[in-house]
Amino acid sequence: MTVRLDLAIIGFLVLAAAAAYGGVALAEFINLDDNTYIYDNPVVQQGLSARGAAWAFTTLHEANWHPLTWLSHMADCQLFGLWAGGHHLVNLCLHAANGVLVYLLLARMTARRWPSAFVAALFALHPLHVESVAWVAERKDVLSTFLGLLALLSYAWYAARPSLGRYAAVFILLALGLMAKPMLVTLPFVMLLLDFWPLGRLTRNAECGVRNAELTPKAQRFGFSLRTPHSALRIALEKVPLLVLAAASSVITYAAQAEGGAVLSTETLPLAGRLASVPTAYVTYLAKTLWPGGLCVFYPYVIDRPLWQPLASGAALVAATALVIWAARRRALGYLAVGWFWYLGMLVPVIGFVQVGRQSMADRYTYMPLVGIFILVAWGAADVARPAWEGCHAFALLGKHGRFLLGVGRHRLKVLSALAAAALAACLILTWRQVGYWADSETLYRHALEVVADNAVAHGNLGAALAARGRLDDAIYHFREALRIWPESADPHENLGMALSLKGRPEEGLPHLEKAVALRPRRAVARSRLGAALFQLGRNQEAAGELREALRLRPDMVDAHANLSAVLIAQGKMDEAVYHCREALRLRPEQPIPHNNWGLALMELGRPAEALPHLEEALRLRPDYADARGNAGVCLARLGRSREAAGRLREALRLKPDFLSALDELAGICATDPDAALRNGAEAVALAERACALTGRQVPVYLDTLAAAYAEAGRFAEAVAAAQEAWALAVAQGQRDLAARIDARRLAYEAGRPVRRGTGPPASAAPAASLPRTGNDL
Repeated sequence: MTVRLDLAIIGFLVLAAAAAYGGVALAEFINLDDNTYIYDNPVVQQGLSARGAAWAFTTLHEANWHPLTWLSHMADCQLFGLWAGGHHLVNLCLHAANGVLVYLLLARMTARRWPSAFVAALFALHPLHVESVAWVAERKDVLSTFLGLLALLSYAWYAARPSLGRYAAVFILLALGLMAKPMLVTLPFVMLLLDFWPLGRLTRNAECGVRNAELTPKAQRFGFSLRTPHSALRIALEKVPLLVLAAASSVITYAAQAEGGAVLSTETLPLAGRLASVPTAYVTYLAKTLWPGGLCVFYPYVIDRPLWQPLASGAALVAATALVIWAARRRALGYLAVGWFWYLGMLVPVIGFVQVGRQSMADRYTYMPLVGIFILVAWGAADVARPAWEGCHAFALLGKHGRFLLGVGRHRLKVLSALAAAALAACLILTWRQVGYWADSETLYRHALEVVADNAVAHGNLGAALAARGRLDDAIYHFREALRIWPESADPHENLGMALSLKGRPEEGLPHLEKAVALRPRRAVARSRLGAALFQLGRNQEAAGELREALRLRPDMVDAHANLSAVLIAQGKMDEAVYHCREALRLRPEQPIPHNNWGLALMELGRPAEALPHLEEALRLRPDYADARGNAGVCLARLGRSREAAGRLREALRLKPDFLSALDELAGICATDPDAALRNGAEAVALAERACALTGRQVPVYLDTLAAAYAEAGRFAEAVAAAQEAWALAVAQGQRDLAARIDARRLAYEAGRPVRRGTGPPASAAPAASLPRTGNDL
């Protein structure tokens, strides 16, 4: 019966967690950390490998050292690729397992099944834990807690019958937990609390520990039958190796976060503000535990907090602590002290003394600390349910009201059970609703803005989500709002500069990108985006410098390799461009832009037959990729497959009407192709005139094509004039070979003859610097 009941409780915990969190299977990745941890991280995407493991143990990427977390993400990619649902389900499985471990830990230590089950159920269903479960990048929360709970279970096993082997299990599990997330640095202190209650190793007071008589035969077989007190010195010395481990993890973590620029200085956030935030955060977490409303992904830091808030919060914390200590000493209620100090102590690493990031608090920080509050509530309710005051005559003085209260008191176990069931049902419903907000980035950040209107992070990430969907005007609005709230922050400047560049306004975006780099010079992504904007403005030398610096800071940055390949093609450095395309595809094979650029570089090297497969692969990966479609058309034309080329070029112009290369190449086919069925003088003139108008008649190649189009349409006088204009520009720009070819064609026009491909170089031939067909990724 005991085993069956345990299995039934475990089954309930798993099913309840699945019911509350099942929606995560349909959720997408979000653009806050999920990108850098998974879908924009080429090392992680390659799955488990020796190279990946070496990277996981040596990198300080994302200003953290948590190799086990990286390995778990690699395993996910090995199993599920970039299917977000699979990654989410692993988080859910770990969370359900954590709920089961909470139950097993408390039930085995205390031999009290129902309070343990209630704590585990609250842990599994409370809405404050949604962030840790529904956010894939918070794998470190659920994974470190899984290992931390195993370490506590092993510690209880060790405490019952100390041995070197059992202690080694505790040490190893704690080390693994710290390699998942360093928040477990306070776990040795939690073990000290458990020594006081329920293990009873620090006192001879039987009430503080668990009575042997209360232990079930199953618990005794498990190894929890011995509850003899030990010397305080021995118990303290037991923790020294664990504390050394925690200290080492703390040093590594601080160094990683400082190196990554995540630790805010006292100039950015003064010490007085931090001290004011600490008591307020403790009390706010408790308030959200009791009434989990207004939850969101990011709570901005409040600089000018009203003085009464920290004073009132601090007074409340001191009073609660004093009351807990008094009650624990006077009534031997050890769980009060353990639950309260579990909560206070486990929050210390993230409470704000050392401020990492600009958040004032975060739901995810409560994931393991709230176990302490749940213990306090569950064991407190269990004590209330015990018969103790049924014979109190004071109720007779209250008349019928007293009789009513006494009746309630006699049925208080049923009343408390009903209240517990109602609380769990409410938690399940609220958690299910909260999970819905994590469906995608847009839903998540719109909800965050409903909770906190002036939320720069929500505005910025919502803008990024909208930009990814092509809604650039809406994105620019949100980026400007983020900049209004945080005018001296790098992220809003970087995002706004990126969006303006994508909108075709790089001259407006450039100052913002330069400001972002000035504020955060070691951020490779910002430098890559600055390089792309400079490339759009034709400042190729500066663009190459920024992109090379981005790759020095982060050699595995795919976008920087792709962007630099585009710049190098424009500079005529085709072999080097091919190298960077190859590197980008080695890091992330399924990328269309490097394939497009590789194909273009090979074309400019005079190897169109080798170029075409790369362009076709780019189109396979992204069928609506206009640049690759147009470049494939140009490549087919160079291979003499004009009919196929014309079809590709028309498709490219349907996708991108102002695509200069496609306009020029299709105009050349319509004007000069030997196949009369493909020639169309009127269409050639319309296409060539548009290309010249878009470039202000400053590109000699396009004017040369226009001259050929006029000749095909029988407008030879205009053809001669256009050829003379093209020749003058080519000479002025130092393109003497092109000028000679244009002059040869002018003689044909003066003689009243159109030109045909095969009688001279193609009208659209041009040096690489004038071919704006490369791809770059802001």
